[in-house]
Amino acid sequence: MPPNNQFPNATPATPAASGVSPSSAQGSKSSNPAPTPKNPNSTQNSLLLSEVRDNMVIMADGTFRAVVACQSINFDLMSSREREGVEFSYQNFLNSLNHPVQILIRSQRVDIGPYIDKLVDIRRNQDNMLLNVLMDDYINFIDILSQEANIMDKSFFIAIPYYPQGDVTNLIEQGKGFFGKLLARPKNVVTKIDTATYEKAKTEIKNRVDAVMAGLFQLGVQSVQLSTKELGELYYNFYNPDTAVREPLGNFDNMATTYVKKAPSETTPQPGGIV
Repeated sequence: MPPNNQFPNATPATPAASGVSPSSAQGSKSSNPAPTPKNPNSTQNSLLLSEVRDNMVIMADGTFRAVVACQSINFDLMSSREREGVEFSYQNFLNSLNHPVQILIRSQRVDIGPYIDKLVDIRRNQDNMLLNVLMDDYINFIDILSQEANIMDKSFFIAIPYYPQGDVTNLIEQGKGFFGKLLARPKNVVTKIDTATYEKAKTEIKNRVDAVMAGLFQLGVQSVQLSTKELGELYYNFYNPDTAVREPLGNFDNMATTYVKKAPSETTPQPGGIV
């Protein structure tokens, strides 16, 4: 398995403090405005991903990722023959892969608040007095249980990478100078990918995703590839675990915000660095 690679502004001086009169300072500003430098310590520069589009994640180094979400199966309730069949199918699945994959198991606490609110609404519309008393006891039990115990939910994902320069070459480069890359200063690097490489990556990612989903189906595991919006929500929840509970991402299709996008030209790269 490859390593996990997924997932102070200075106050300007006043004219009086710098020894320049207000009139001269204003004149120099209008004649030769100074460009605003980019902050190399920005949080945006620490992200390993550059863009999410076409059900893929474009990394800052020009590589691609696709994520497949999987449902779990209850291995403990299977018979010994069924377990052997699952283990043999999983072995064949791993041997059939000709590219690296990353298996991710994520545990997160379940928010019981919406479920309790739903029960309160049902109880409010209930006319039977006996059912109201029983629902009050059940709501109090669920509320106390959620406060005393951590109710966890597990999610299973498979990250499928694609390296335009080759899988083996990129894995070797990732292992070289690990601490040097980790402690290196962030740089303002723009990821640029030509159209031919991007189209080839889309085709290769689709073929790899289909192969992985077919192998999981042999195990009895249902899987689905995450869409662009679902990938955005996944990364948003990973980078903002506390904020994602209070402020979840909405549906972008329902937004009424007007925006203007510059048309691509021969000399201007398209959005996302695809030229």
